[in-house]
Amino acid sequence: MTVTMRALLGATALCAAAGWAQAETLTIATVNNGDMIRMQGLTEDFTAKNPDITVEWVTLEENALRQKVTTDIATKGGQYDIMTIGTYEVPIWGKQGWLVSLNDLPGEYDIDDLLPAIRGGLTVDGNLYAAPFYGESSMVMYRTDLMEKAGLTMPEAPTWDFIKEAAAAMTDKANEVYGVCLRGKAGWGENMAFLTAMSNSFGAKWFDMDWKPQFDQQPWADTLNFYLDLMNNYGPPGASNNGFNENLALFQQGKCGMWIDATVAASFVTNPKDSTVADKVGFALAPDKGLGKRGNWLWAWSLAIPAGSQKVDAAKKFIAWATSKDYLALVASKEGWANVPPGTRTSLYENPEYAAVPFAKMTLDSINAADPTKPTVDEVPYVGVQFVAIPEFQGIATAVGQQFSAALAGQTSAADALAASQDLATREMTKAGYIK
Repeated sequence: MTVTMRALLGATALCAAAGWAQAETLTIATVNNGDMIRMQGLTEDFTAKNPDITVEWVTLEENALRQKVTTDIATKGGQYDIMTIGTYEVPIWGKQGWLVSLNDLPGEYDIDDLLPAIRGGLTVDGNLYAAPFYGESSMVMYRTDLMEKAGLTMPEAPTWDFIKEAAAAMTDKANEVYGVCLRGKAGWGENMAFLTAMSNSFGAKWFDMDWKPQFDQQPWADTLNFYLDLMNNYGPPGASNNGFNENLALFQQGKCGMWIDATVAASFVTNPKDSTVADKVGFALAPDKGLGKRGNWLWAWSLAIPAGSQKVDAAKKFIAWATSKDYLALVASKEGWANVPPGTRTSLYENPEYAAVPFAKMTLDSINAADPTKPTVDEVPYVGVQFVAIPEFQGIATAVGQQFSAALAGQTSAADALAASQDLATREMTKAGYIK
């Protein structure tokens, strides 16, 4: 053996003894929205503190993300060490034993600081199965200058009738200004998140107490017809292709009088780096129809570890970093308090600097107003505000979303879309054994 060879072997042994093991790589699947993109840009802060861990990102559009992570976890594919999932998946997957409990995150993480409404939606049988990166409800974002020009004043708690009146008054199609922008892109988490929350305020429900679908009932007809009327008369062209990101871009470009969507969008529409109307935005609670329910939802994009992962310890370190108080302070130091991920921690809303952000209180009020255990006007057998927390919902609502998006595109009528939705939902619920 040569001297050089001995030296190399000796160096290798020393490295091993010192614990200089090969870096562990975490593959993280996430959604392509602004807060997640910002997190990727700040990952160096994590890797600097954890030099033995590297991070690879798989960034996907919302519908594609949901499809891929669902397939992977159901088939035990093992593609991802951390998944970005939501308040719908966590209770179902946690109950099925598909996720790793996060109850043993370090003490300084302060699980008890998580907002009760958000933490509750991510907990099964006392186990926290995902850590919230940001929490949201939905609210009205509107152009204060256009509202003033129309001679109207947005109430803090508007009705749907006022929204229609304001949309009509603010629409100026010749100048590409549309009174209202709403989700039209098909998907259980796209147009159906909005329409399900909206339908709650109209007195509609997905299922009655015997799990029979309710699309053949008047409240759903009222919901869909009102939505189509609003969008066809006062919405942007091609709205059936618009989801969260598309409507965000339209609003930032000054093309929407009002946008009813996720509270998390508030920081993006008021950021002068990206929004041409940043200094002309007001906020109000999601609308109601006078029946005691507002059309707002409850959601948290959260980080979870699939059961069977070989990198649990490293994954927990990343999750503890990305959803911590320190991460919020990191974003604030670089982007300002208005741009920190909202809706997860009590301490954030107790922070005077954050409380001064114009949309902070409205976001918290909207989150606290959503009740997943009593989502509709009438009693229902399910929990979930803009979704129904059963495994079958994802497939059924995707198909219903396609029907409603086709109605918005003018490819079918509201009546036919509702009839088709009733048939397909009844068929699937019978097949799954809910209906005898």
